[in-house]
Amino acid sequence: MTDYTDIFQSVKKKSRKLIAISEEQIQKVLTDLAEVAVMKADFILAENKKDLERMDQDNPMYDRLLLTPARLEGIAEEIRQVSLLPSPLHLKLEEKLLPNGLYLEKVTVPLGVLGIIYEARPNVTFDVFSIALKSGNGLILKGGSDADYSNRAIISVIHEVLEKNGIPTEAFQLLPADRKATKALLEAVDYVDVIIPRGSQGLINFVREHAKVPVIETGAGIVHTYVDETADLDKAKAIIHNAKTRRPSVCNSLDCLIIHQSQLKNLNELIQPLLEGGVKIYADEQAFSNLEEHELIQKAMPEHFGTEFLSLQLAIKTVDSLEEAIAHISTFSSKHSEAIVSESQENIRRFLLEVDAAAVYANASTAFTDGAQFGLGAEIGISTQKLHARGPMALRELTSYKWVIRGNGQVRN
Repeated sequence: MTDYTDIFQSVKKKSRKLIAISEEQIQKVLTDLAEVAVMKADFILAENKKDLERMDQDNPMYDRLLLTPARLEGIAEEIRQVSLLPSPLHLKLEEKLLPNGLYLEKVTVPLGVLGIIYEARPNVTFDVFSIALKSGNGLILKGGSDADYSNRAIISVIHEVLEKNGIPTEAFQLLPADRKATKALLEAVDYVDVIIPRGSQGLINFVREHAKVPVIETGAGIVHTYVDETADLDKAKAIIHNAKTRRPSVCNSLDCLIIHQSQLKNLNELIQPLLEGGVKIYADEQAFSNLEEHELIQKAMPEHFGTEFLSLQLAIKTVDSLEEAIAHISTFSSKHSEAIVSESQENIRRFLLEVDAAAVYANASTAFTDGAQFGLGAEIGISTQKLHARGPMALRELTSYKWVIRGNGQVRN
């Protein structure tokens, strides 16, 4: 197996110095990067085109892989936002003076070295670097082969900016896009503090099953929206359409519409915008019998529930109560984002209280589950687990803490 030890050692060694970089230096690097990313758009887009030419446009990953001038401008703006956020480091979380005179402080510190494994999403390279630098963490990136040209172009731009500002490029490395590099990273227990996978459920499962380094799970979103018996039809129609069609290939997009049986009479109207947008519908028996015949509508099979479609496809489940809706979500959710559309304050209260997910919504689209939308700047992913971090993982979520103890000769009896 190819030996990546030298790379891992270098990242670990150089990353120790990152915590001492001033906020002003970090802000300068990120401001420069935002400017250079736009300035070098032609180069980045040309490399991205090489990746796009190798992928079928019908592949749900195509939209994630695609970079455009507008998307690069958006990425640059997110980098600028991160540069302006307060540092998550050196924050005093707790302090106390013990009876023996010891003074204790609990302060935030970087996690250390992050290993990021991701698929065809070159924007991740920019996003993750920005918040890794801002939070004082070293970075080992392992992108997928589908985006390799794009990722290598982006890391070259990042390294150019780091060199210009006198910050070691060795602390931020991109591994080759092959399985050997993935295996090596998952087993780099002496060098990497945490692995964060970003991608499909298959990728996340693979990382969880094979990693020897601690893992934080992010990405997979099996997302539901429940339209209850009191829902405002106009709100429901807009929310469902936005959650499904805004960017169907991302993890916060809607996969299953749950509808109270009393709303079946309105179902044709509710899904009309979806059909006009080319969304294929898999309806359960009750919903199907209430829908007008259409080439995009067919009966749901069991496998359509609990599926993250990442494309213009949607399942519909009919329920007769809030309890049944919550039970369905509990069975099939990946604990990413779940929503209710309702005018009943009691139903909203219960849904927000009882549904177990990283983000729960009332009368809003799940498309808002995003670090930038939450005012956190760029994110490293959406954590769907409960240990350490949950929801958008941004700057504060990339820190741990340590206890700092100051004494004056105290010894313990």
